[in-house]
Amino acid sequence: MAYTPATLDCLVPRVGAGPALWSYSSVDAHGDVDAAGYFSDGADRGLVANDIMIVNDTNTPTCTIHQVASATAIDAATLA
Repeated sequence: MAYTPATLDCLVPRVGAGPALWSYSSVDAHGDVDAAGYFSDGADRGLVANDIMIVNDTNTPTCTIHQVASATAIDAATLA
């Protein structure tokens, strides 16, 4: 499958230097969501390194918590 921008939501915005909390739902397995650059517009949407993301795999169904490893306009966003 592929990244679905409509299901990426910021639940709690960043306060000061703290991380933001994001939610993402997809039929993609968690290993796919962890792929480098999966969130192709992640930096544009506001993802930054060390943000926290709750990922809901609607196919399995399972839910996992990830940390944003990097987010740049060139590399998009990558989870750890």
